[in-house]
Amino acid sequence: MLRHSHEIRVAYQETDGQRRVHHANYLNYFERGRVEMLRSLGHDYKSIEDSGKMLVVTEMNVRYFAPADFDDVLTVTTEVIELRKVRMRHRYTIHRGDTVLVEGDSVIACVDRNGKPARLPDLTPNPRPGSDATA
Repeated sequence: MLRHSHEIRVAYQETDGQRRVHHANYLNYFERGRVEMLRSLGHDYKSIEDSGKMLVVTEMNVRYFAPADFDDVLTVTTEVIELRKVRMRHRYTIHRGDTVLVEGDSVIACVDRNGKPARLPDLTPNPRPGSDATA
């Protein structure tokens, strides 16, 4: 399917009193992974929403293995592992170097402005120059 990786640096405000990433922030990293994947394929959330569709999270699972700390550089890898008419499943891996810190998966559904299920927009890759997304 589709796969994309990008790097992020842990910001101070994303950490707790021990300067470790607060567990809830990994969900934000997952979302940034989805947004960056779409962008690398030549698509974006704004255009999807302008067309009257929204992509909403209907399921989220997270597994924590090791903490990330302030100023760490992390790689977020996002994969589309299932693509249906109105929903898709993503798998996420966040690692620092060779160490896997967090894994997760989510189901994203497409709905119209009334919250009714809608067909996913065409996500055919239209990569931008310099993109590292793979199909």
